[in-house]
Amino acid sequence: MIGVTIQTNENIDRAIRRFKKKYERSGILREYKKRTAFMKPSVEKRLSRLKAARRQQRVSMELE
Repeated sequence: MIGVTIQTNENIDRAIRRFKKKYERSGILREYKKRTAFMKPSVEKRLSRLKAARRQQRVSMELE
């Protein structure tokens, strides 16, 4: 469970912003989407291969 303690005289907008950062970094939304949407194993493999190819291409571009 994610929580943010508000310091004395702290603006509520700033506390909300800190909460949002913690929420995004923890990956809760990503995990939720992954668990709710079913993806066929064949599609999952294909996407992982494409992702790996893009990553390799990016690495090779950085080295040049």
